[in-house]
Amino acid sequence: MKLENSIVGVIGAGAMGSGIAQVAAQAGHQVILIDQNEEALERSQTALAKVCSRLVEKGRWTNEQSAAVQGRIQRTGDWSLLQPCELIIEAIVENLEVKVEVFQNVERIVHDEAIIASNTSSLSLTAIAGKLTRPGRFLGLHFFNPAPLMALVEVIPALQTDPMHIESALALMKQWGKEPVVARDTPGFIVNRVARPFYGEALRIAEEGLADFATIDGAMRSVGFRMGPFELMDLIGNDVNYAVTCSVFEAFYFDPRYRPSLIQKQHVDAGWLGRKSGRGYYEYSEGAQQKEASQAENQWIIDRILAMLINEAADALYLGIAQAHDLETAMTKGVNYPKGLLAWANEIGIDEVLARLDQLHRRYGEDRYRASVLLREMAASGTKFSN
Repeated sequence: MKLENSIVGVIGAGAMGSGIAQVAAQAGHQVILIDQNEEALERSQTALAKVCSRLVEKGRWTNEQSAAVQGRIQRTGDWSLLQPCELIIEAIVENLEVKVEVFQNVERIVHDEAIIASNTSSLSLTAIAGKLTRPGRFLGLHFFNPAPLMALVEVIPALQTDPMHIESALALMKQWGKEPVVARDTPGFIVNRVARPFYGEALRIAEEGLADFATIDGAMRSVGFRMGPFELMDLIGNDVNYAVTCSVFEAFYFDPRYRPSLIQKQHVDAGWLGRKSGRGYYEYSEGAQQKEASQAENQWIIDRILAMLINEAADALYLGIAQAHDLETAMTKGVNYPKGLLAWANEIGIDEVLARLDQLHRRYGEDRYRASVLLREMAASGTKFSN
């Protein structure tokens, strides 16, 4: 099914839904943006007007382009207006029951050939599809915030999704100027799965008192990460990051590799959520002095966190979560890693990565540090990752 000139429905006028609507409108689509909250619709319209005004001021858009994009989005609380849409993307609260109810309602409105998609970052697409009348037309389209600026979109077919709709979604995302990757419907998909050690291992190091937040952040910035793990958690929000970690941990039947951190739970309990609350791992009040990073040799921090990240990427490849190219694209375009983790493993050496993991496993005796079967096999055969 070709979607190039289709009418697009977006459900949810929050930051993500409004961003997706903007992307679709910029690509030339007529968009129906649905929300029952009139204030949310008004905020969405005001926010887009500001964005368009800035783009005109900077000379990136003409006044005509600005007016055209804004004019293509119809904001409404009338669900019946979704009827002619050929693609509907949901971007509402991360609650399985609520999403299922919304999709069942949508199915009663739209025509039989319409594709229905969820922007969920953590819920099972297969579980949602199992509650629908026509599950073959349902899939995941996971955008990253802010949707107009972030290139990555994870395309996640449910177990029931008709393969032709995967191809249609990939083609459309490319037309929208995105870099789509295909991920299996498993907890965290690609990014939220593979990135967990960036936060989790940093928190573990801090829990052990081996280094403070600023030192760990400084170490990771020194190898090209735009932000250290604690800076990034403060930006994302500790409540949000902790909730995703708990969701992934539970979905993997409490695999210790994904165990949440007591430090992060305590920060959430204290209301120290990061920038949005004025305090997280750092102080954000006016005039607050941030602690300087230790000047000690911190290569061991980099080695430890990178080994865990590479191990997660290798396991995702081994288990068929995604192809190598898509894994690399997801981490560089979705969370701005300085390079793909598989390419990084090749640079460091598979033998060396495996040695670091085995050393951690011997030290702690925890299954958390078990090396991927793929890394062990590659080290034995002397092979490298190919992209």
